[in-house]
Amino acid sequence: MALSREAYKAFEAVVGKRNISEDTAICETYRCAAAQSSAHYGPYNHRTPMPAAVLMPGSTEEVQEINRLCNKYKIHYKASTTFWSSHGFIGYDGCIQLDMRRMKKIIIDPKNKVAIIEPYAIAATVQAEAMKYGLTCNIPGVGCSSSVLANTAGWGGAGPSSVFTGNTVENLLCVEWVLPNGEVAVTGTAGSNDGWFYGEGPGPSVRCILRGAGGTCGEMGVCTRMSIKLSPWPGPKYLPTSGISGIYYAEGLDNFRYYTLCFPSWDDWSGCVMKMNEHNLMYTGHRQFSFFGRDVKAAFLRIITNPDLQLCDLPELMADPEVIKTTESMKIEFHTVIAGLSKRDLEWKEEAIDTILKEFHGWKDEWSLRPEIQKYMLTYFIRLGHKNLNYVHCGAYEGHFGLHRNNQILSARLVEPAAAIKREFEESGPWNAKVGGDSAMGSLGGLGGGGGTMGWEFFASYDAHDKKSVEKTCEYFKGPVQDFMTKNCGVTEMGSGQENSRRPDGYCWTQEDHNRKFAGMPGTNMFAYQWQVREKFNPNHLGSSYYQTCDPEYIKEFKAQQAKK
Repeated sequence: MALSREAYKAFEAVVGKRNISEDTAICETYRCAAAQSSAHYGPYNHRTPMPAAVLMPGSTEEVQEINRLCNKYKIHYKASTTFWSSHGFIGYDGCIQLDMRRMKKIIIDPKNKVAIIEPYAIAATVQAEAMKYGLTCNIPGVGCSSSVLANTAGWGGAGPSSVFTGNTVENLLCVEWVLPNGEVAVTGTAGSNDGWFYGEGPGPSVRCILRGAGGTCGEMGVCTRMSIKLSPWPGPKYLPTSGISGIYYAEGLDNFRYYTLCFPSWDDWSGCVMKMNEHNLMYTGHRQFSFFGRDVKAAFLRIITNPDLQLCDLPELMADPEVIKTTESMKIEFHTVIAGLSKRDLEWKEEAIDTILKEFHGWKDEWSLRPEIQKYMLTYFIRLGHKNLNYVHCGAYEGHFGLHRNNQILSARLVEPAAAIKREFEESGPWNAKVGGDSAMGSLGGLGGGGGTMGWEFFASYDAHDKKSVEKTCEYFKGPVQDFMTKNCGVTEMGSGQENSRRPDGYCWTQEDHNRKFAGMPGTNMFAYQWQVREKFNPNHLGSSYYQTCDPEYIKEFKAQQAKK
């Protein structure tokens, strides 16, 4: 559906001819397969709708004018940065896509340990700038090429360093926020022109309206600037690297160590994690390469660290006695980086880890202790690049068994029963990569330590362009996965939670759809509350269905009908 000439010319006057396009060849690239990572797992071969136009605003003022024009012409819009998944893509015909890549400024305030960033400031760049001042930022699990602002305002941002830096959302300070009506709200101390160092007060916090618990995914206007808390970086100002494409080694990390810590049981695993958290030993803590799968991760690690090996070498590697030994060693593991603020501090932390490992019957995986592997892993976990590896099995994946709402002990005890269900699905046919059941990847929690929540998700790798693969994966998510989560630890947000955000055909749900979905659910008041927030901030409903609402009047009618039955 094309924009009217009047509307197009009005948008063009705001951003300039070079920064707007309705060319089909351009607009077609701003679409996403509905069956894609952290998106919506079917049905086969549906894509998000093509935008009527793509705009690249270059300032807060331009975003304001775009919002005002959208309200004037009743045009839906969606702002996005790096387009990791379909969360950033539009959901309606006749909608415009805002590509925020022109807004990428970064200011580091070393005195207050704060970074002031625009939407397209990616984590790798923010980190590089912060390191010059002995500081660093959290890099979420999505990787260093992701937008820090988008993760903070619209998502959650758990990652390997969250045990030290906090999850991205925990670092949110001040926000410059273009509301859906085109007005600008500036929160925290920045709102009173006192700097960007404090996010709350005076008065009630607006954080719950901006992002809530899970993030509004671009529904409530556009964040154009934000300040985030930075954390200490006990390394060099710059990270010179060596190696070849895909296999890089950072230099100058003498006061850092990397280990893969392994255990005979999940109780030993969780005991060690809690003890290390209590003593602030971890700079990063993650179950990273488990997403490859329990049976194949040791072989895959050989491939990604050796330029002479390829995916076709996988069967031979899996038969190698040394790889088999590593596979067994790393069955129940996590990866950690420790950082010493001094030589003595590093020595103490190493001794402490050895003592804790003895207490919980753990060991350091031998293969991971090789110097070249240590250097590779240090670079990987400090920078968190190479996230394209998530897609290596089949070209698409979806997270399920989202164990992130549970603490470390409960999450760990759920891995084996969840893995057994996953293994049964893998063996049922050629619908999903056969990796050994356990594919639980994620961080070891945010701030708080000792008993903090997990950030885990099991990876189900499938072929988004194979109808049967998508359908069978969808059945698995709606059946065994949903049943397990409901009985053990609540509803998974990795599978069915995404289904409530966007229709399987790639379009957004209507309000009537959401009313029917949510009126009978427990906690209906939450959806009614969000309805009231949206009516106040976004009365023309120009966002998407990621902000889930239910009409209070519909709830009353639904409850009255239920009472009559």
